[in-house]
Amino acid sequence: MTDHVVLGKGQIGSTVAAILAEQGERVRVLSRSGGRSTPGIEHVKVDARDPQALTAASAGADVIYNCLNPAGYHQWAQEWPPMFAAILAAARAGGASLVNTGNLYVYGPVTEPMTERTPLRSPGEKGRIRIRMWNDAMALHEQGDIRFTEARGSDYFGPGALADAMLGERIVRPVVEDKIVSVVGDPDAPHSFTYIPDVASALVRLGGDDRAWGRPWHVPTAPARSMREMIGAMAGVLGREPAPIRRLPWWVLIHAIGAFQPHLRGLKETRHQWDGPYIMESADFTEVFGDKPTDTDTALAETLEWWGERPAALR
Repeated sequence: MTDHVVLGKGQIGSTVAAILAEQGERVRVLSRSGGRSTPGIEHVKVDARDPQALTAASAGADVIYNCLNPAGYHQWAQEWPPMFAAILAAARAGGASLVNTGNLYVYGPVTEPMTERTPLRSPGEKGRIRIRMWNDAMALHEQGDIRFTEARGSDYFGPGALADAMLGERIVRPVVEDKIVSVVGDPDAPHSFTYIPDVASALVRLGGDDRAWGRPWHVPTAPARSMREMIGAMAGVLGREPAPIRRLPWWVLIHAIGAFQPHLRGLKETRHQWDGPYIMESADFTEVFGDKPTDTDTALAETLEWWGERPAALR
């Protein structure tokens, strides 16, 4: 039996923990708020920015899965450097392998579909932060201090994705309520969306396969669809006509709405992802490990089912 430590209990971390527990593995979930332990999953309260505390809490782990993320884009520069340094220190001290949850920010604006061989050339602050994280971890991997890999996906959606997801509450709620849907960017530009359960499954797969280490992997992701197509598909699941779409100017989201929701101001750096085609390929993962992405229509149906099961007060 392998000892697994999952950092973070958001939608990805919780799903990783559940998959591992179902496989009969030992699982510890570390988070700032802790939680009530359940059969197969132990919850521990720890501040991931504290290297001594994190090292102690993760002692004995064979594999660490980093599913953490600062609360908002505006906190990345302050939160990520000390937090990731503590994570690397914990993995190195305990001899644990590290599987990191990444994204596509490292590539920056691109014109071609992204693969794991796309150069890391992001000019933006958030992209550069992610590049530094990758380089720091790979330096330790190449020195033989840790084993490291990273799973990268495009915009995450699915059960649990709310305000912090572009295909989250701002889109799903008006579709469910049969109202006008406000989108930013080009609603007809093809865009890759990565399903959260596929992200979690990919992390677990990478943590248990020796072929994973020392390189990045793109999470199995279904063929790109435009935001208009995704909204229309959700309406179809609900048995309705496609909801009307209104294009929201970027300045409204970044400045007006961002004044009350600071994490949205950071989207200015990533608007290229929505103003034109934004496509990733994940053939490497499927060819090596055999895993395929969840069909988009199935993923949207499961997302809407989760949404419908939420307490009315939370919808």
